[in-house]
Amino acid sequence: MIKVGIIGATGYAGAELVRILTYHPETEIVHAMSKSYAGQKLTELYPSLCKVRDLVCEDLDTEVLKRDCDVVFTALPHGASAETIASLMESPTLKVIDLSADFRYRDAEIYSQWYGIDHCAKDLLQESVYGLCELYREDIKKARLIGNPGCYTTCSILGAAPLLAKGLIEADSVIIDAKSGVSGAGRKLVIDQHFCECTENTKAYGVAKHRHTSEIEQELSLLAREDVVLSFTPHLIPQKRGILATIYGKLKTPMSTAELLEVYREFYKDEYFIRIYEEGKLPETNHVAGSNFVDMGLVSDPRTGRVIVVSCIDNLFKGAAGQAVQNMNLLFGLPETTALDCPAFYL
Repeated sequence: MIKVGIIGATGYAGAELVRILTYHPETEIVHAMSKSYAGQKLTELYPSLCKVRDLVCEDLDTEVLKRDCDVVFTALPHGASAETIASLMESPTLKVIDLSADFRYRDAEIYSQWYGIDHCAKDLLQESVYGLCELYREDIKKARLIGNPGCYTTCSILGAAPLLAKGLIEADSVIIDAKSGVSGAGRKLVIDQHFCECTENTKAYGVAKHRHTSEIEQELSLLAREDVVLSFTPHLIPQKRGILATIYGKLKTPMSTAELLEVYREFYKDEYFIRIYEEGKLPETNHVAGSNFVDMGLVSDPRTGRVIVVSCIDNLFKGAAGQAVQNMNLLFGLPETTALDCPAFYL
């Protein structure tokens, strides 16, 4: 059995990790750590786990994790994660999957520009692998440190990847309009996330400055083999979970919807978790909620010469915990779909 530790087990992503790993046939959660709730049963915070997973939260102790675990998931705030992981990586055998942004970047300066702090473990950026399984599978298998991608970024990068990798759109034409459920902001108490502020309301935020912009640009530039500078606008919508990204790009040469869909099917032909819709159909968030699937549909607009791609994921599953478990499966040579091949909730 794979011995698992979770740091930040009481946040939404951490709780989703516990839920998924409870049904994973090859894992045992040996430590669930939470600075805020040390000493409390996880079932006191999440009664949904009663009679299913009875864990007591422990205070953070990297020495205990290095001694007892094969893999540690870190779901800590940006900045705090890097310092903790620097200690964990002193173990020559421990594998770490980080759900913060601290190890997603290749360039520490870009991280500092967008997050406003200096990276305290820059040397580890050379060792970390960006954990987008559909693009970096072989690198992930050999890694010890994984930077688990963000939710907006997973949805956006995978939605745009075939267009830029195949050189079908102008690299400077990409616009991404994305909408997320409230759980994407985490479990912390912030007035903007109160029920009365969110219900019956939709709002844009982080316009022209959202941090995930830099992460999306990094990966799409690598795919395009040239610099991609794009416009990314996120929106908060009144639902619990799910992300829908609408991606616009200017086609270099005219292509029909059917031709573009064939490009997507070929690009993702071996990917279990990618579902490409038939012409005339587009995905919705309730098609993916509670699942690890990425659903995509598109339309070619001959009037404007643009392609419009709609990409959907569950922000807590494929956008966080599910993708982290997918990375773990690859790290330990397990079937990639283990504990993840469940259908969406739908309702």
